[in-house]
Amino acid sequence: MEENNFKSGYISVVGRPNVGKSTLLNSIIGEKISAISSKPQTTRQNITFIHTDDDSQMIFLDTPGIQRPKNKLGEFMLNESKEGIEEADIITYIVDVSKRIGKAERSIIDILKEYNGQIPIILLINKVDKIKKEELLEIIYMYSNEGIFDELIPISAIKNDGIDIYLETLKKYLKPGPMYYSEDMITDKNERFIVSEIIREKGLRYLNEEVPHGLAISIERFKKRKDKNFYDIEAIIYVEREAHKKIIIGRGGSMLKRIGTESREDIENLLDAKVNLQIWVKVQKNWREKDNLVKRFGYNR
Repeated sequence: MEENNFKSGYISVVGRPNVGKSTLLNSIIGEKISAISSKPQTTRQNITFIHTDDDSQMIFLDTPGIQRPKNKLGEFMLNESKEGIEEADIITYIVDVSKRIGKAERSIIDILKEYNGQIPIILLINKVDKIKKEELLEIIYMYSNEGIFDELIPISAIKNDGIDIYLETLKKYLKPGPMYYSEDMITDKNERFIVSEIIREKGLRYLNEEVPHGLAISIERFKKRKDKNFYDIEAIIYVEREAHKKIIIGRGGSMLKRIGTESREDIENLLDAKVNLQIWVKVQKNWREKDNLVKRFGYNR
């Protein structure tokens, strides 16, 4: 392919929490980079996913779900989402198959209207495997009436349905440009970050509704043994309350063991190596309210 036919660009992926942004992007690149959970605040900062093929490089920014901030962490997340939109060459807005536009969706649409006519906006209607065709047509009509979307594409991210159509549609709007990253890169995040996301995902998946919002992961040690394909990794799970610490540890350490075992399996797949994973749980009260602790746990620019 001649260089002047190569296209590239940045695609910001926005939406309210839990509509499937991270599921979509993990599916596109074929690796688990971003934590996936049904809980709000799963994605906390912009994560770059890189998809390269013969004639294009698409650099996706997985942004935190847009919602009203309640603390310093929430303020950081909202700023991350807005920055992701401003950096984009194309905006992808993901919704689910709800049959009405709620307050959260309306606030996002209002933000996107500021970019109407300036940046192409593609709407993805996710989870279409859960509804009938007639219901889908109603949802398409509802969003079409907003008048700001250049394309509307039904998909099922979890079933990988409609993803190819979405990628081909993006190429229509990408402009000629360079390959910003080497073709074998799938993210600009390092392995320590991905390991922390794997551990946090297990916590999000298995703990009750109250605990996950206050989870933070700190990788204290990440070292490969000399002359061996073997890593020693030490991590701390921080929570905001003593009661949450007891929940994460579980009776006889059962919950922490479950989180550790499943995290280690995913980390070994990521690193293609054996891993000795040690995890501790500590309390850091109200860390989401404190700017210095939010930054300490990696939520800063």
